Amino acid sequence: DTVSGLGSWHFFLGFLQFISALFFTAEYLLLMYSARNDQRYRGMGLLTYACSFLRLVDVLSIAPYWLSLMAMSPSLFAKAFLLLRILRFEKYSRAFTTFDDVIREHAGVLAITLFSAILVWIFFASILYFTERGNPDEEMAYNYRTIPDSMWITLLNLSGECPLGHYSVVGKVLIGVIGLFATAIFGVPIGLLGAGFEEMVEEAIEDTPDEERTALPHASVTGLGATERACYEFVNGIGSKAARWFEIFIYLLIGVTVTIGIVQTVEGHETWLSSVESLAVVVFTAEYAIRLVGAGADPEFASSNGFVSRVRFFLSFYSVIDLLAIVPYYLAVALPGSWVDDHDGYFRMLRLMRLLKLDKHVPSISLIDDVARLKRNVLMVAGYAAGTLWILFNAAMYVVESDDNSQEIDPLPLYGCVDNCTMAVRFKTFFSSFPLTGIHLTGDFPLIEYGWPGRFVLFFMVIAAVGVVSIPSGVIASGFAEIVQSKSGVQTSSSKAAGDDWYDIRWKELEGVEPPPSRFGPRVDALQFKAKEYLDGTQVDGVVVRTKASAVGRLLFVSLIVANVLAVILESIPEIDYIVGNERGNAFDAFEAWSVFFFSLDYALRLFSAQKSRDALYSPWVYSQTFFGIVDLLSILPWYIEAVLASSGKLSGDEARVFRVFRIFRILQLEDFVVAFSRLDNVYRASKGVLKATGLMALIIWIGSSALFFIFESDNPNFRECDGSVPLIGEGGSLGCYDFESTAACNAVYPGMCSQTVFTNMPSTLFYVAVFLGGEWGVVDFTWRGKIVCIFLCVAGIALYSIPVGTLFDSFGAVIGLVEEEDEEEDDEEK
Repeated sequence: DTVSGLGSWHFFLGFLQFISALFFTAEYLLLMYSARNDQRYRGMGLLTYACSFLRLVDVLSIAPYWLSLMAMSPSLFAKAFLLLRILRFEKYSRAFTTFDDVIREHAGVLAITLFSAILVWIFFASILYFTERGNPDEEMAYNYRTIPDSMWITLLNLSGECPLGHYSVVGKVLIGVIGLFATAIFGVPIGLLGAGFEEMVEEAIEDTPDEERTALPHASVTGLGATERACYEFVNGIGSKAARWFEIFIYLLIGVTVTIGIVQTVEGHETWLSSVESLAVVVFTAEYAIRLVGAGADPEFASSNGFVSRVRFFLSFYSVIDLLAIVPYYLAVALPGSWVDDHDGYFRMLRLMRLLKLDKHVPSISLIDDVARLKRNVLMVAGYAAGTLWILFNAAMYVVESDDNSQEIDPLPLYGCVDNCTMAVRFKTFFSSFPLTGIHLTGDFPLIEYGWPGRFVLFFMVIAAVGVVSIPSGVIASGFAEIVQSKSGVQTSSSKAAGDDWYDIRWKELEGVEPPPSRFGPRVDALQFKAKEYLDGTQVDGVVVRTKASAVGRLLFVSLIVANVLAVILESIPEIDYIVGNERGNAFDAFEAWSVFFFSLDYALRLFSAQKSRDALYSPWVYSQTFFGIVDLLSILPWYIEAVLASSGKLSGDEARVFRVFRIFRILQLEDFVVAFSRLDNVYRASKGVLKATGLMALIIWIGSSALFFIFESDNPNFRECDGSVPLIGEGGSLGCYDFESTAACNAVYPGMCSQTVFTNMPSTLFYVAVFLGGEWGVVDFTWRGKIVCIFLCVAGIALYSIPVGTLFDSFGAVIGLVEEEDEEEDDEEK
């Protein structure tokens, strides 16, 4: 009913609202009347019943409607209250009752943390008001013109968002402090609500187990011909080297064709490697034919009748993917100038669906159904709570912003506004505001130009809703990881730590083994031991003991690393670089040369003494391949390459900067003092089973969503810019910038004067969608089809895309935990 232009449908919808209100009113009166039969609600107890949650929902959902109807003008506010009826499902899900229980259980902690969060909020808002109200940047000064305005922006900062960037020096320091410390304090109550809700929901459904994952029985495969079995085994990489190489070739060809499809969307590269694409279509066609012939041998499609097996395969998911990727090519070739040929650009995007073929070999997308069944009960309750909050907050934002004409925004011609546009244009219907509310509920605020009513609603959205709405995403992510681990059989035995491989096994085998003698004699042996003692100290009862020279050298080396990192930073500041002098041989260059000398000496000593180091497995070659060996080499090698190129006259000043930036790698040498990144190889090995599936799924979601955004948004007039001489809206029969269906059509009339700012090609779209999947939305004014993709990403896409990162963090914690346990066990043994 919020959509204009529906004609007689508005009367029908209004009549339906009237009947619904009449029905719910009658139900409410009957419930109140019958409540007297319950002894608990007799006399004054009836007032208790009337004040119960569900009865209050009934009153709030119908009373405003009747009051506005008596005023002969049903208001937007009253209609919005009708949406409260969705809370009637609370009787079956008990989601918000659980939410109330969480608040009661954590009332003490919530009160303290909420009070602390409010103090932090007001404190930083007040200081930023004083530091930024006189900011020379007009936008900054406008958003900090009063303390209430400052509180709005600071609220977003504390929620993890930083929509403004042109702060003063003091403001930048404060924003840095907010990012490092204050955000964590402010997020405690939000995290408590979300975690408490999820915990209670899981406890509530423990007695109702989720659906078990059971594999569907495959039909038996008997009486097959040799040709069918040979075809099946060949395309699935079974039985021979040729079959395995063919499977690998298909994987590589999928990657190549997807890359070609992306590059061909760039202007001027429409025919790039078209011959390779044509050859690929022939190969995929042949592969499809072989799969069709061998369908009878595939347990998934097996039948006593070969024709039935082939029909099953033809109607299968992967068959449809194959056909969508190759049939349009043949139609365009066979029917030049046809509708298919005219829309070839869109059909090219179907080629990207070839990525889904990889799902057959590395299950990822196909496991989502298993996740839904595994976490069905939790998802139903958490999904209802999240969906209800989304709908209610969307209704509130629609009510307060649909008439907000105080905040000016850029033109949105797709939404019917070219001049004097305001936030009301974005929120003119309930549906148009839905994706914007969803984006805010993911914790992102690309729009900040709200009036005070909108800011009031968003305050409660940040405090109460973001943590709860994120729960379904977290449930999906954890369920997916659990499914992948169970299907891949990922286990860690007690005798083998997570991430162990040949290096870890060999390192344990060398325990108590003496270093091998040097082939150059005992004198070199002694020098190697002395170098090892200087660099790493000596182990005495599990404690590293250093000589004075070793301790001083270690301290100086740490200081040199820190000084080098600071030098890289300071050299990038133009004012400092100008004072020092940017000609060759300046103070920075001299410092760099001496640093490289000491770093090179350290690297040489470590290579020399590696034969006496168990961490290098008593081998200089092994040391050069370890994390520390690679970092040590990267810290000096760019300087030598730069020196050689500069002496030959093949290096300009701008090119030299590339090599100088590599010096920042020296910060990784601090790893020798605080273990962190060197454990990443263990982390990868501990989680590579899950990463295979989740990485493929993330890639499919990224590229698939990018393809949809490119198709739907590449000609969106909201993202179109034209030369000042081109009218925005045409007059007298001539067309203006926003009147054309596409930017290409605009350029046909006004050559070179029309351009799209975003989604111009697939590489550009991939960049934007990568930002979206990271939880940041740089643009939001999509077409209705783009809004559907946006809603999908808000609901599930971001969570699924983030699983690989979450898996790495979990494995990193597990590996570090195992290391600490091993250290404790060693200490206990020594005691």
